[in-house]
Amino acid sequence: MLALPYRLILLSLFSITAFAHSVTRTTTTNLAQRDTNVTKDNFVTQVGEKLMVNGSEFKFLGTTAYWLSSLNTDEDIDFTLGNISQAGFNVVRTWAFNDVDQIPENGTWFQLIQNGTLTINNGTNGLQKLDRVMELAQKHGVYVLLSLTNNWNPHPTDTVNITDPLSVFRFGKRDVPAGANNTRPRGTLSNDYGGMDLYVRQFGGPQEHDQFYTNQTLVSAFKNYTSQIVTRYRDHPNVLSWELANDPRCNSSVSASPGCVPQNVTRWHADIAQHVKSIDPNHIVSTGHQGFRCVGCPKLFPLQTAPPPVVSPAPGSRRRNAVPLTRERLMRERKEAFKKSRAAAKRSTGEGGIRIRGRWVSTPTRRQLDPGSTADNGSFGVDSEDIINIPDIDMSSIMLFPDQNSYGPNDPNLPPFNNTVNQGLDWIRQHAEVGRVFGKPVTLSGIGIVTQENAPDFVPFNTTVAPFASDANTGTTPGQQPFATNAQASDALNQWLNAGVINGIQGMIQYQWTQPGLTVQPGTVINSPTSPVDGQTPTTPVNTQTGTSPNDGYGTNDVGSLAATIQSVGQNFLPNT
Repeated sequence: MLALPYRLILLSLFSITAFAHSVTRTTTTNLAQRDTNVTKDNFVTQVGEKLMVNGSEFKFLGTTAYWLSSLNTDEDIDFTLGNISQAGFNVVRTWAFNDVDQIPENGTWFQLIQNGTLTINNGTNGLQKLDRVMELAQKHGVYVLLSLTNNWNPHPTDTVNITDPLSVFRFGKRDVPAGANNTRPRGTLSNDYGGMDLYVRQFGGPQEHDQFYTNQTLVSAFKNYTSQIVTRYRDHPNVLSWELANDPRCNSSVSASPGCVPQNVTRWHADIAQHVKSIDPNHIVSTGHQGFRCVGCPKLFPLQTAPPPVVSPAPGSRRRNAVPLTRERLMRERKEAFKKSRAAAKRSTGEGGIRIRGRWVSTPTRRQLDPGSTADNGSFGVDSEDIINIPDIDMSSIMLFPDQNSYGPNDPNLPPFNNTVNQGLDWIRQHAEVGRVFGKPVTLSGIGIVTQENAPDFVPFNTTVAPFASDANTGTTPGQQPFATNAQASDALNQWLNAGVINGIQGMIQYQWTQPGLTVQPGTVINSPTSPVDGQTPTTPVNTQTGTSPNDGYGTNDVGSLAATIQSVGQNFLPNT
């Protein structure tokens, strides 16, 4: 894999730090307005495995700022998007929803969902904030990937039912224990903007997460909101894509019904994608799922013809011929990989160790395991190979959040970190190949690793509790924190992003952006002032009441080597930017 020289990492880190303070605050009286005379070429479109705009291939490197429309001033939005652009990103992914069940005293909200009724907020603290995001994104030359809802919206009465590799996340009832750092303002966490489960709670009926996909009352309610948003921006050329949902699956912190199967989630994707396309034929529609599979399951949208012809790969590319994935092939590849790693362990030292990045580490005792995985067997209710072939789906997505999900079985011959890296590499390669089989682009729409440095801020998507915060009573000690060092996280991200480049991934989005120097207002996402990072001299106006954007454990500006990796890979991926 491509490794970044230490000197290049330091150089890129210096550049990122400079970028973070390079865009000065300006008033937003002269916003770039939407051009109503745009043509089809001005929109990002899908042509086979590629995205195109203005007659040229469009690749992107993006960042996530789900909180963007919740910032307190237009100047803050302008400031943040300017810094994102200066850092070399050409896409920002953000929430195009902000659902509440009662009107808040402070902050932004888009839709009130209460006792089966819907109210859209078109005011200055409502969708006008999203208008400003779009206008200012156009000003800074940034495309916006708009996500329409979220799988995650935990509530104290919910029953957590999620499969993840760390038992500390299995809270049962999502209690809010004393001192568990649960006093954050609404909207601080990505899962506090409403979403699927708020519809389930407020429309009555069975309190099952998958009712959102199958109950036509809820489907119609969501279509109503979707119609409002899509109609609002259907002529805006800086919309990259309509992402149907963030991380949709059968389960959430609300339990799924026993009858939730992947076909239910696939049908919902087809229905909503068709609805969006009927309103907006200009923009592409993308999935937003993590890429989970149901290998061997019956398909609603099976591949009917031979895969489309594949253009010869560019020099240096490691792409191989694309063929449909089968359970037999998946198991064979994993067994072969395990066999090779075991042989390498025996050869590397007489003491049974493996050389990992210049160090000797012990080889675990060999154990037998089924090389299957919950990521492949439909356990999450997602069949990405069925969803990608829906006619109205233009772009498929995958994600990598290894601190919350497992993407393959562990090789007993390798340490945990190496398993994490290898599973990510396989995930990217396999899904890029699926894109070639079906002739559609695949994007890495969310990628993040929690570091030991960020552990106190880490809040899993299925809860509001930070289990590793200093005041959290989880029964763990710092030595038990199952997180990567900064160097390990930098290495993993570097390998994964370069694998995306080599395998033909069309776009990659890191999770998430961190922005200092923002206006503080009580009861909002920027709720309290923060001090400048030690050793940094702020270039923004002196103001003791400035704060930093939310960090749910994935913020990157304070983790130098991670930001450097993202910046350096971006320069290789987007050579003309």
